[in-house]
Amino acid sequence: MPRFGRMDRLILEDSVRTALAGVASYLIARMLGMTEAYWATFSALIVTQSTLGAAASISWQRLAATVLGAGMGALLGSIFHMNLFMYGVGVFLLGILCAILRLGVAYRFAAVTLTVILLIPRNHAAWIVAAHRLIEVSVGIAVGLLCSALWPGVTALKRQEASVAEAQESENISSDILPRV
Repeated sequence: MPRFGRMDRLILEDSVRTALAGVASYLIARMLGMTEAYWATFSALIVTQSTLGAAASISWQRLAATVLGAGMGALLGSIFHMNLFMYGVGVFLLGILCAILRLGVAYRFAAVTLTVILLIPRNHAAWIVAAHRLIEVSVGIAVGLLCSALWPGVTALKRQEASVAEAQESENISSDILPRV
């Protein structure tokens, strides 16, 4: 018979916090006129799933990388339009820039931002798309940080720790029931 995990206060609070961050970031981005407000939601969900200290660190890196990716996308998209070779050059240059600026794993955020700006066909100029991505990501980061600050004791990490403790408890019960060999 399948065994379901237990429901506790941490899981409920984390779920509420995450849902509120997702909905609030989407609504705020839409109020600002962003047509692809779901990018704000992605950012909010990523930030909300961290502790406040980790969220602040990853948020700074994500914002800096988004600025780099959006800037590169605006520049390359305005000059070269949809050019796959220049896209590759842009991804390469972002890797170098992120290393120089010690942004580490934030490189992936810069590359994703550049990809969204250059490779998805749109009816707007690249600099407009870049500005929108920057606004959307900024809204998501701000909402995620606010939710993390309002509920500092609730994190995905604590949720995972509770899950591990439950698995160990289940394992202990099984070992008490099963005969030892």
